[in-house]
Amino acid sequence: MNEHSKDLKPQTEALQIRKIGNSVGLILPKELLARLNLKEGDKLHIVEQTERGFKLSPHDPKHAKAMEIARQVMHEYRDTFAALAK
Repeated sequence: MNEHSKDLKPQTEALQIRKIGNSVGLILPKELLARLNLKEGDKLHIVEQTERGFKLSPHDPKHAKAMEIARQVMHEYRDTFAALAK
């Protein structure tokens, strides 16, 4: 967590959906981008939360789950991997 995200308070600021070329998008204010440590080109993943709506996150939950599975496999077969590395 970066130092700016600790200071985030719930906001009631609304973002407007705008036409951008042939698509639509949300315009994030510069101040919000700075506080979230985001820049143009960064990706935000939409995470559906039961009965709570949606959450935008820079972290891909599918990647996090895959990494957890990989860590478990590497731990379980650490001796095999060590032998193969020789």
